[in-house]
Amino acid sequence: MKKVLNEKMRITSMKDKTKKKKMSQLEEPQFFYISLSQHIGNPAAEIVKTGDYVKRFQLIGESQGNISAKIHSPVSGNVKDIIEKAMPNGANVKTVIIENDFQYIEEETVKREIRNLSSYSEKELLKIIENAGITGEGGAQFPAHIKYDVKDKRIKNLILNGAECEPYLTCDYTLMKEHTRELFDGIKIIGEILKPENIILAIDEKYSALESEFQKYNTDNVKILTVSDIYPQGSEQLLINSILNKEIPKSKLPAEEGIIVSNVGTVKAVYEAFSYGRPLVERIVTISGEKSGEYGDYIIKIGTPLNHIIKKSGLKDQPENVRMIFGGPMMGNEIRDLEIGIMKGTSGVLFLSKEIDRIERKNCILCGYCSEVCPVYLMPMKFEEFYRKGKYKKLLEFNLNSCIECGACEYICPSRVALIESIKSAKKELAKGKGDRN
Repeated sequence: MKKVLNEKMRITSMKDKTKKKKMSQLEEPQFFYISLSQHIGNPAAEIVKTGDYVKRFQLIGESQGNISAKIHSPVSGNVKDIIEKAMPNGANVKTVIIENDFQYIEEETVKREIRNLSSYSEKELLKIIENAGITGEGGAQFPAHIKYDVKDKRIKNLILNGAECEPYLTCDYTLMKEHTRELFDGIKIIGEILKPENIILAIDEKYSALESEFQKYNTDNVKILTVSDIYPQGSEQLLINSILNKEIPKSKLPAEEGIIVSNVGTVKAVYEAFSYGRPLVERIVTISGEKSGEYGDYIIKIGTPLNHIIKKSGLKDQPENVRMIFGGPMMGNEIRDLEIGIMKGTSGVLFLSKEIDRIERKNCILCGYCSEVCPVYLMPMKFEEFYRKGKYKKLLEFNLNSCIECGACEYICPSRVALIESIKSAKKELAKGKGDRN
């Protein structure tokens, strides 16, 4: 059954200021804070120690376990320390602190020509992606070499996600606009691995002006589809449903149904790894928000700390008076530690007003709006109630784990009930096994 998104979730995009600006490079900081968990799965294991000198592109974290990804240094310099530090989601993980020497001494890399792509085997291409430490740049941060290694599964549809449904964010738009050739060459590489029957590039309807530019490089008959800007259209499950009229069971991965969805930023990273041998050490990030003095899409190196971005963005207020978010305003994480560094999945750094915090949170009035706008047809008001009362088995009965944490429920709630906070906390408790006891 095709899910129909609620028209009430046509959120003001807040993208105009950044869409109109050309991408630029953010000046580098002196210190980088590089988390060893930039991906879903096991954190990477550090292979450097305090005092070591590292080159740009040098491996500093080796993948471990079945699902993991490599971590590389974005600059040359000295390892100042390796510490336990909280990530944007609050989990503590080892973080490598590197002092930049601004000498840009690089590890030697292997360059390859796209015209020779067919001479590389699927296994060789997957190894190139694995060695580059590429993870999904759309937020999920799933290791790309694992996602693309579909074994004997037949992939019918490869969907490139350029829908970018969250307000403020334009990093994907700018990438598609200013790096069109690299995007389509990256699509060729992934196509060579997966051999899909169909390749679809899905973009927000507000980005339709990009189609004429796409046609200059679209030599592989990639189908360009515009999708509605109703939030949260860019979610993997909903995008599949919108484009293919197909619902993926919660118990299955899209690949098991012959579908792979990949963010356009990930595709460009694949191009960089193949053509220049560069690991994923930088990405395009949107800096925006009414409290930011600067707006735009910037190339920012992984590990660049928030305090450096604050300094360069000309913050209009003191940090303690600003809501600082990594990601988008709906699904991103509010940051309070100014030394947290940019991650591989950090699409935006937003500096927002705290005015909303002055609106009192009240009790649920059972209006049903949260359930009405839920894109996966859940009852968020019940999640908050069951979590508050410690009824963890009820949370499972009401399919809490099907929640995609899009934030539509809390956005529409007239009482400002802390729905998303309750949902995230409840999932953490269930992961500890509380659903077996209560």
